[in-house]
Amino acid sequence: MDARTSEVDPKLLELLVCPLTKGHLHLDREKSELVSESARLAYPIRDGVPIMLISEARELKD
Repeated sequence: MDARTSEVDPKLLELLVCPLTKGHLHLDREKSELVSESARLAYPIRDGVPIMLISEARELKD
């Protein structure tokens, strides 16, 4: 497990939703991101802090 994601509180991860769709997020430990399949966006986790800004999200490619 990446040290950057291991610092994120698991209870916090359960509460977070995509700010665009309000849908479920799943953790991509390898890339240290929270992924919203419905929005096709990946939100970065930096120093154990999820960055839940649409402007900071990476668009997912097909």
